[in-house]
Amino acid sequence: MIYLKEIFIERQNGILRIALKENSRLKECYIEDENEEAYFGQIYKGVVKNIIPAIKCAFVDIGYKKNGYMYMDSKFKNTKIKKGDELVVQVVKEDIGSKGPKVTNAISLPGRYCVIQTLSSELSFSKKIEDEEYKTEISRNIKKPKDVGVMIRTNAVNVTLDIINVEINQLYNIYKDLEKKAGFAVKPGLISGDGGILDKVLRDKVGKDTSKIFVDNEIDYEYINKFARSNIDINAEILLYNDERTIFDYYGIEKEIMNLRNNKVYLECGGFLVINKTEAMYVIDVNSGKNIKASSLEKTAFNTNIQAAEEIVRQIRLRNLTGIIVVDFIDMEKSSYKEEILCELRKGFEEDKSKTTVFDFTELNLVQIARRRVGKPLSDYILENCNECRGRGNRVKLSYLSLLIRNEIIRLDSSRDIKHIHIKINGAYENDIKADIPAFVKDIGGLDKTVYISYPRGDIFKVEPLIFSNQIESLEQFRVYG
Repeated sequence: MIYLKEIFIERQNGILRIALKENSRLKECYIEDENEEAYFGQIYKGVVKNIIPAIKCAFVDIGYKKNGYMYMDSKFKNTKIKKGDELVVQVVKEDIGSKGPKVTNAISLPGRYCVIQTLSSELSFSKKIEDEEYKTEISRNIKKPKDVGVMIRTNAVNVTLDIINVEINQLYNIYKDLEKKAGFAVKPGLISGDGGILDKVLRDKVGKDTSKIFVDNEIDYEYINKFARSNIDINAEILLYNDERTIFDYYGIEKEIMNLRNNKVYLECGGFLVINKTEAMYVIDVNSGKNIKASSLEKTAFNTNIQAAEEIVRQIRLRNLTGIIVVDFIDMEKSSYKEEILCELRKGFEEDKSKTTVFDFTELNLVQIARRRVGKPLSDYILENCNECRGRGNRVKLSYLSLLIRNEIIRLDSSRDIKHIHIKINGAYENDIKADIPAFVKDIGGLDKTVYISYPRGDIFKVEPLIFSNQIESLEQFRVYG
């Protein structure tokens, strides 16, 4: 099967969102809040504030609201650092809860074809490059600076040696500039943003099978075009989207993301998954549901499990679930069936840039998956604790909900000019909205309208145009603006 990939890039209200579709099906989604959050790949000048020998950990002030923590190990050549030392560190895990970001002094500067590694001076290759003749050819002709290591990435096999050498030189110059910036910096703080998720997606996700890239602003459009021109293995058509509705709304991605709030995922065979988060891990339960087509229970279990395995990979990558993930498959006896399930899982994670390990079935028919944390789960950008249930549940963030309501208003305006709108929104949001009505109206794009808001229980929100005078009169008590 030929897989055609499309990428959708949207910037709205300080939030960058990127969605990847494969054969029109949503496969991955990245969100980056463009505030002062410390995110994966950023490089900071830091100062060691404290060292805890018992856990071999140093806490580093990087000019962020929380100190970063760094493990001390001989392989990182950092066992002799002391309080007050200045050093350059890179974020490898974002902060979570009260815990600050994890940082390392082993700086990596990734390009599309290679990676500069500062704690090494060796030449290495991606594990996916197995051609020994290719490795020998590269080793003999590579122009590698003596004071850094270089790792050749899988994409490099598609380009010439000259292109690889040019990129190495570019990355090395960036590294030297970082050293200068760190030397001149008088206090802890950010010295390189690593381009964020946009550069990460362009480096790691755009390939010959990428057919189109949609982008909603001219700055990103020009940046992506420049990137494509400098990388000959990119043939994607880059399209500037300029409709009032957001890209995610227009192409139906918003609805798919909202569906990720649900912990139940249905399979085509009639079975379903239930995804739950505990304090220590994620647990995925596979159920046969209405799948009763096979001639035996064992075959029914396998048919459900094999389809579940494919969907589990998709859900893990789409939701960015990380850490320990335990899957409770339907019981099967045949070892050949179990091997097929494991093969399907491992195949699905082959292209995953977050290191993922799939372990064999346990005696209880469980499969354990360990996935390295890079970025936050998608739910962290969409959901927040709900005060209505004393923090035991969650709700869609009001800022995210405002974006959805704005899209609905734009859609209504596209058919006719609406001056009066009635918003029905779940009562859980009433206090937050009433605390600053003008700000809410501005966020939903309603400053040129008369806005009426009611707070019923039930559905999260509904936007209704008010066209007739009797409608407007009957809702006068709910008017909040205009």
